[in-house]
Amino acid sequence: NGPKGEETIESRALIGCDGASSTTRKLAGLGLTDLGFDEPWLVVDVLANESGLAKLPGTSVQYCEPARPTTHVICTGNHRRWEFSLNPGEDPRAMAQPEAVWRLLSRWLTPDDATLWRSAAYRFHALVATEWREGRVFLAGDAAHQQPPFLGQGLCQGIRDIANLGWKLIRVLRGEASEALLDSYGTERGGHVRGLTGTIKKIGQLIGQRDPGAAAERDTHLIAEAGGDVQPQPRQDLMPALAAGFLGPEGQPGRGMLFPQPWLNTPQGRMRMDDAAGRGFRLVTTAMPGTSLDAAMDGLGGSVIALGPGGWQEADDIAAHWLSARNARFALVRPDHYVFGTAADETGALALIAAAKAGLSAA
Repeated sequence: NGPKGEETIESRALIGCDGASSTTRKLAGLGLTDLGFDEPWLVVDVLANESGLAKLPGTSVQYCEPARPTTHVICTGNHRRWEFSLNPGEDPRAMAQPEAVWRLLSRWLTPDDATLWRSAAYRFHALVATEWREGRVFLAGDAAHQQPPFLGQGLCQGIRDIANLGWKLIRVLRGEASEALLDSYGTERGGHVRGLTGTIKKIGQLIGQRDPGAAAERDTHLIAEAGGDVQPQPRQDLMPALAAGFLGPEGQPGRGMLFPQPWLNTPQGRMRMDDAAGRGFRLVTTAMPGTSLDAAMDGLGGSVIALGPGGWQEADDIAAHWLSARNARFALVRPDHYVFGTAADETGALALIAAAKAGLSAA
């Protein structure tokens, strides 16, 4: 304890998840790069009662209206959120007051339909850490990146950070990998954040078009592009793959992508692959693997997951279809579910495992 009651704690590593104004980032001398987005928005949370829920849309909605772009989000239970773009000249603090908020909500609800839980004005930014690591000090979450909310990726990005860093840091601290593995954290997450933020910005610009003529052209183009029948697009399809970092040789189909998390039919019932087969490195295959693969995966600290006759039975064949679409029968999947690489046969799978081992021990 110091003279002012401060407490000193020693650790083998420090992960700064201390928000957008991160003290960790400042003390470590790590900077942010501005990706070019800055807009004022009002975020409103309500708890709707039965009459209110009956009035609201059954899905989340983007109102791409030039007068005031607005987002309606379905949260858990009776929690609903709106995000209102603020117009030039509007005072953010005044717009966050209950009277002004209920005027904005009047299109959907009255005070008899819901309880105003929270309202706050924010500036939506697009920022990413220039460097993600200084020695054993790392940044994660809002300390490392901030992006507009148009794909709902703020919390998701923070979870991806820790999923990426966690298994690598554990390996290094246990002496199972070289310190150089930690360099791939910033390479992978920085590239992913930049790529995804670019997509988010484009969606934000599409939603936030303020010129009525340009907005009408946008609507006509989007409807025509969809053949007159707008179809939903899974958000997962918009997620970029990892382009560089701890990955297998370039050119392999599916390299750097997230591997699906299938349901498996087990004697204990329907279970996710994580719960049924454990975690760590996985060699997922639709072939009947030889014993040499089991031994190789033991050396990597992982396991072989065979799907199909004689192995695990998929409920929906999602992973099998993923492999088939890439002309592969093997995928080496990292502990954070990203694909290290794919192979068409057992020889290729053994080469992938050897490359992963070499990458972990590289000086």
